[in-house]
Amino acid sequence: MRRALLALSVLAIVAVAVYWFGLRGSSTSTAEAQPPRAVAQIGEGKHVIVVADNGKLLGAASTKKNHLPALPLKKRPAGDHVKGHVLEEVHIVAAAPQELRRYIAKTGYGKTGVNVELSTGIEIRFGDEGEASRKWKAAAAVLADPSVTLLSYVDVAAPTRPVTKGDEHELPPVE
Repeated sequence: MRRALLALSVLAIVAVAVYWFGLRGSSTSTAEAQPPRAVAQIGEGKHVIVVADNGKLLGAASTKKNHLPALPLKKRPAGDHVKGHVLEEVHIVAAAPQELRRYIAKTGYGKTGVNVELSTGIEIRFGDEGEASRKWKAAAAVLADPSVTLLSYVDVAAPTRPVTKGDEHELPPVE
């Protein structure tokens, strides 16, 4: 009886070891830590506070090195993260396509939700942060349309039906 229990115990230990070291590693994904990416700034002038794509405050930096969109805060928020609507703005800026990032001047929150203003003055209205990548694609399609030469705003709250209005601002240059 003892021999049978001992054999079962050894068999159980071997089975756990095979699973743990052999099978488990092949079917489980491994998490890779990625460093936060600076996407926005708080403040203006010589020194600003840089904000990461996850809303974490990264610290002070010189604006000469960074061309980052300005968030609508005048001073450092309490804690080590931005919160609320400002965090939504950070997530939307972080989702911007690389080609459009350099044209983002500032963000804000208004009646229509999150707004992003391009350096040319065109406002992109996002509503909330949901489907931010899809909304950016819709905005990029409008901005790339050769029949559109002047705009006031692009509303992409419903990304499958973007709304445009106005003729006040030129589109960003094509490069």
